[in-house]
Amino acid sequence: MSVIKNLFWVYIYGSMHVALSVLALVLMTNHIFQLPFNWAIAVFACCGTMFSYNFMKYDGLFRVKKTAGKKVRFVVFLSTLALIAAGISFLFLERVTQITALAFFALTALYTVPFFPNTKNLRNWSGIKIYIVALCWAGITLVVPLIDAHIALASDVYLKFGQRFFLVILLILIFEIIDLKEDDPHLKTIPQQIGVRNTKILILCCLLPFFLLEFLRTTLDYRQIIGNLIMVVTVSLFTIFANPKRSKYYTLFWVESIPVFWLGVVVLVSSL
Repeated sequence: MSVIKNLFWVYIYGSMHVALSVLALVLMTNHIFQLPFNWAIAVFACCGTMFSYNFMKYDGLFRVKKTAGKKVRFVVFLSTLALIAAGISFLFLERVTQITALAFFALTALYTVPFFPNTKNLRNWSGIKIYIVALCWAGITLVVPLIDAHIALASDVYLKFGQRFFLVILLILIFEIIDLKEDDPHLKTIPQQIGVRNTKILILCCLLPFFLLEFLRTTLDYRQIIGNLIMVVTVSLFTIFANPKRSKYYTLFWVESIPVFWLGVVVLVSSL
């Protein structure tokens, strides 16, 4: 049992689960725009996410998880392999895709590392964290695959970008509800400023424009609409039952699984 528990810890805190969610959104992009599977994009998005997230978390893990030295070192090893895999796959991307990917990587780096003396990284700028993360997720999972496939960034792409951006923000808000007691007050997260109840109302209200954006596409796909509706109901339920007393795994595993669940639902509905 302890072996399974340790492996699950590595899977969650080694950012493999969040990397799987990013991969699910890449595959969702392939499904929506009928793109063939591109291994380079898939590996770059998945492994790049794993390395980036672990790079951001190591300092906190070493300070808080004092008894987890071996597990953290193993995560460092896996992250190194992920970085190598992401680097190799990067070489197989189109030049314009590489430039676009580097732009999002630079944004991630700014989010993590203070580049100028006596300044904070973007992660510590009050209120900005949520938008940086959403922008990077939407860019890597939607813009990068489409650019590499030479798909024009037309109106449907902008709508999907807005929808993807919306979704990530709403999921982060659920994370912020769970993390309310642990977050630094200077971060000024939404739950810190307006409270848990009002944050839940905000999420539920924002799910409506997220859903309605689908109806603005040039070609409506009722199967995608059904899949989106099921996903909206799922996010609503996770929002309603979220509270700061919940286990961290409520978000780290279950909420983080929503993109994977969404992809599975859409593919299943499309096959009917």
